[in-house]
Amino acid sequence: MSTGVAPAPLPHVRVRGGGIGFTRSVDFAKVLAVPGALRTGSSRARALVVRSSSTESETMELEPASEGSPLLVPKQKYCESIHQTRRRKTRTVMVGNVPLGSDHPIRIQTMTTSDTKDVAKTVEEVMRIADKGADFVRITVQGKKEADACFEIKNTLVQKNYNIPLVADIHFAPAIALRVAECFDKIRVNPGNFADRRAQFEQLEYTEDDYEKELEHIQKVFSPLVEKCKQYGRAMRIGTNHGSLSDRIMSYYGDSPRGMVESALEFARICRSLDFHNFVFSMKASNPVVMVQAYRLLVAEMYNLGWDYPLHLGVTEAGEGEDGRMKSAIGIGTLLMDGLGDTIRVSLTEPPEEEIDPCTRLAKLGTQAANLQIGVAPFEEKHRRYFDFQRRSGQLPLQKEGEVVDYRGVLHRDGSVLMSVSLDQLKAPELLYKSLATKLVVGMPFKDLATVDSILLRELPPVEDAQARLALKRLVDISMGVLTPISEQLTKPLPHAIVLVTLDELSSDSIKLLPEGTRFAVTLRGDESYEQLDVLKSADNITMLLHNVPYGEEKTGRVQTARRLFEYLETNSLNFPVIHHIDFPKSIDRDGLVIGAGANVGALLVDGLGDGLLLEATNQEFEFLRDTSFNLLQGCRMRNTKTEYVSCPSCGRTLFDLQEISAEIREKTSHLPGVSIAIMGCIVNGPGEMADADFGYVGGAPGKIDLYVGKTVVQRGIAMEGATDALIQLIKDHGRWVEPPTEE
Repeated sequence: MSTGVAPAPLPHVRVRGGGIGFTRSVDFAKVLAVPGALRTGSSRARALVVRSSSTESETMELEPASEGSPLLVPKQKYCESIHQTRRRKTRTVMVGNVPLGSDHPIRIQTMTTSDTKDVAKTVEEVMRIADKGADFVRITVQGKKEADACFEIKNTLVQKNYNIPLVADIHFAPAIALRVAECFDKIRVNPGNFADRRAQFEQLEYTEDDYEKELEHIQKVFSPLVEKCKQYGRAMRIGTNHGSLSDRIMSYYGDSPRGMVESALEFARICRSLDFHNFVFSMKASNPVVMVQAYRLLVAEMYNLGWDYPLHLGVTEAGEGEDGRMKSAIGIGTLLMDGLGDTIRVSLTEPPEEEIDPCTRLAKLGTQAANLQIGVAPFEEKHRRYFDFQRRSGQLPLQKEGEVVDYRGVLHRDGSVLMSVSLDQLKAPELLYKSLATKLVVGMPFKDLATVDSILLRELPPVEDAQARLALKRLVDISMGVLTPISEQLTKPLPHAIVLVTLDELSSDSIKLLPEGTRFAVTLRGDESYEQLDVLKSADNITMLLHNVPYGEEKTGRVQTARRLFEYLETNSLNFPVIHHIDFPKSIDRDGLVIGAGANVGALLVDGLGDGLLLEATNQEFEFLRDTSFNLLQGCRMRNTKTEYVSCPSCGRTLFDLQEISAEIREKTSHLPGVSIAIMGCIVNGPGEMADADFGYVGGAPGKIDLYVGKTVVQRGIAMEGATDALIQLIKDHGRWVEPPTEE
């Protein structure tokens, strides 16, 4: 029997070195190997075919997730179409009187933050949420007193003519789940802690018998709830969290998307064995990249197994404000663009009713895309990594002999931010420098950590405007790129500008009028014919490509055209950097822009496709567009320019005022790029919920805070009054603190 550690998507399949084995006895009829397929470093074109007489699907094909990857993934699709948004067909799950599934609207939900035992306050909160348009409301139920209160909450709401379905959030409490299933419409269980003990992050060794006994224990604990839900007609969500996987799962599959999927499938198989199908899945993580990978792996599994259960989408612990909305837009929006998702929740460290608007916007975005089936003409995709992140890095500009200007800084290796600048802004150079986030020394600009990399000038200042030209020269001198259309450069030439051209202009005689060695930025849509794109093969001095589909085109999908473009570039070994360019309409508001950018650009960056972005919106403040761009790069785990926060949205378990404390911590620590801080109301999901954080501030008891370094608690029971200062001291003790910058 193989005992390697490389995970595989079939239950109990393991790969080590050049061989395949099974961790447990499975009734497989036949294993067929295409030559070379059992070596995980083999080509993506080769596959392992497993035929099983004990699963719903006769045939399942596996292949390496990418070239040389140890992860075997289903060869089959993870969405209905890569070139169009087509909603995945799912069964209808009834949650109370509300149907959920692909034949119905994308459902909106949130979660109360009040103490569940406070019936009046919880009822008032549910009513407020329902009035805002939510379809479901989740309520935490951690003990017997809370479970008893649920009956009164439900009855009071019915008396007030509020029949919105209620969902019980359960951790560590099978008996409580059984009790509340008698009154609530849906039960959420966390496979990581419903039957397993809290994770200790220990690497455990399991024999085949040990693993079987663990599964038998899960079946014994979980089956009564399944039977209860069948009896009462309740729905269920099998909701895996990246941060709360059991030690057993992590020992087998690692702290990984693969482990998240297998954890949920164990519970789903029990449901199916008892002929219970009124359930949905979720795969939540605070890291949008991990979240997207986990959902894709799960859906690929379901396609192979012939399952059609709906998906609940969400990025957990997303935070507050634009940061929280951006992370959610990246994760949820990416999946919606692929037609995945039947209900969504945007988790914000804000009052729960504030989550409804971004939820509604995302649902509308996904619904419109699926109804119109936006996309591009069919194409074959061979290079994109669906399941394991691997960034395609375009070739950054290289300095050429004889160039007097340093072009190496016009793009950033971790992701670039470009901004559109107007002639009016050039009238006040120092204000422009500040708005570009340069560091000023006696009025002269210098690039800093979060400085804009390049600017787009749609109109150049007159040649005789010495002040504006000097301002631009100073930007060029610090290796900031200045892009301008070829029509402007031919009539009002700016030394060392990067000339913006279309594909047609790139192959026209007009570029011959420019000085030899002129650098180009090429703007294109991605849906051009391959013959039109072929001009890129022979062009010289291309510094970057700008991918831009006019906003609002009904049938053309920005995400799909970009995927087609990247496939063309990879197939032809063209490594030009690609900047995602969106010019938003004047009617766009701030939240609409954040969600639109997160869904359309984030969906590409989480796949490693893209080297930066350029966001334009004439009615929005320059600084807001700049900050949104950097937030998007950081949310996609590319360029880190400020402190990262993992902040839970609060619930009835929260042991302090999360919104107030979160604001206080952010105010004092927001200047620490590269540092990640978790702010958690409680530790119900275990310290793994802070998997991405360097430091943790966690409610340990009423009025008391525990501090963590990584997943390890280092100080317990700190009085809340001094806990923020203690957190800062902890950061200092670990050498991660710097003093806040002072204004010059």
